[in-house]
Amino acid sequence: MTTNCSSSNICHKLFSQYPYIWHISVVERKVEMMDLTQIFILLSLMPTQILCVKSCHFPAIFNFGDSNSDTGGLSAAFGQAPYPHGETFFHAPAGRFSDGRLLIDFIAEGLDLPYLSAFLDSIGSNFSHGANFATAGSTIRPQNTTMAQSGYSPISLDVQGVQFSDFHTRSQTIRLKGNIFGQLLPKEEDFSQALYTFNIGQNDLTAGYRLNMSTEQVKAYVPDLLSQLSNVIKKIYAQGGRSFWIHNTGPVGCLPYIMDRFLITAAQIDKYGCADPFNEVANYFNLQLKKTVVKLRKELPLAAITYIDVYSVKYSLIGHAEKLGFEDPFLACCGHGGKYNYNRFIKCGSKKVLNGKEIVIAPSCKDPSVRVSWDGTHFTEAANKWIFDQIVNGSFSDPPVPLSLACNRVNH
Repeated sequence: MTTNCSSSNICHKLFSQYPYIWHISVVERKVEMMDLTQIFILLSLMPTQILCVKSCHFPAIFNFGDSNSDTGGLSAAFGQAPYPHGETFFHAPAGRFSDGRLLIDFIAEGLDLPYLSAFLDSIGSNFSHGANFATAGSTIRPQNTTMAQSGYSPISLDVQGVQFSDFHTRSQTIRLKGNIFGQLLPKEEDFSQALYTFNIGQNDLTAGYRLNMSTEQVKAYVPDLLSQLSNVIKKIYAQGGRSFWIHNTGPVGCLPYIMDRFLITAAQIDKYGCADPFNEVANYFNLQLKKTVVKLRKELPLAAITYIDVYSVKYSLIGHAEKLGFEDPFLACCGHGGKYNYNRFIKCGSKKVLNGKEIVIAPSCKDPSVRVSWDGTHFTEAANKWIFDQIVNGSFSDPPVPLSLACNRVNH
C-alpha cells in the first residue's frame, strides 16, 4: 500500500464507518493514541483508505457562544462573577462560570495557544492569538426581553458577528500604528488561518420553556435559529474564515437548574435521571444542526466544517459519573440548599450580612474535582477536562478529524 505523502504531511487512516482516527506524524515520528505494533496490526487486518492531509497551524481562535465558553465577556459588561468562581485553577474570579477552565480553554491549550481574552474586556487583554465574543446568557437570536428580566444576554450571536467584523477591520488599522498595538492584535493572515469555534443554542431552547411554550412549539422555531447561525458563519467565511469547529448543544434535561425550575413528572425521567422532554428538544436541535452543517459544506466549498457531538459525551459523563470517578452528577458543587444544592435566587457565591458581617451563603464544595455540576447550570473544570479528552481526537466529530487537523476538508 503506497501513498503520496510528503514529509510535511500527516498520513491518516480513515475507517469506512469513521469509528476512530489513528495518526502518525511523519515529521516528528511520533505515534499518537496507539503504539506502532497496534497500528501495523490494524493496517494488516482492516480494509482501509489511506489519506494524506496537511497538519494545521492555527495562529488564532475566534470563539462565539454563551456561558459554556465565556472567558470574561459578561463579567466585563455587567460585573465579575464572584468567588468561588475560578477557585480551582485561577484562584480568583476569572470571568468564567466554573471553578476553573472551560472547554474553550482546553481547546486553546490543545493548540498551544494562550487562553482567549474576551472581546468586551478592556483590562489586560491580549488579542494577538484571537478573541472571544461569547457572553454568558447569549442566544442565537435576540430575545425580546432585558437581561434584568430574563437573565439572557443582549449580546446575541448576530451582535457577536458584528463585533467580530468590526474587530477584523479595526485591528488591522490599529496594527499600522506599530509598537504595542502591533503586539496585541492578530495579523491579517491569521484571520484566514484561524479556527472559528461555536458553542451556542442551549439558551434559545430554554427560552421557549420560560415563556410556557410546549416542546413542539420550541421545536418549531429551531429552523429559524439555525438559519441565523448559518448567516453568521457565511459572513465570517466571506471575510476569509475557513476552519469551523461547531459544538452541538448538550443534554439540557440533565442540568439541575432545569430539573429544579420546571415541572417534570416521574414518567418523564429517563434511565439516567434526566428530563426527557428537554433532551428531546436538544436532540432535535442537534439533528437539524448537523443537516445545516452538511448544507453549509456545499455552499462554502473552501471551508472545513467540523461538527462535534458534545451531547453524547456529556450525556455519557452524567450517566456513568460514578464509574468515571465522579459523585452524584446532579448535585451542584457551588450553591444553596434544595435537592440539587441549587437555588435560582441564591446563586453560587451569593452573600448576605449577618450580625454586621458579610458571609457567603452559597459556597463551593470541599472537592470540585469529583463533581460534574459546578453551580447547577455549568460544569466543573474536572468535567470540562474529561469532555475535552473525549472529543480532541476526533472520536465524536463529523468528519472524524482531531482538533489538530480541523483545517482539512474531508469529502463524504
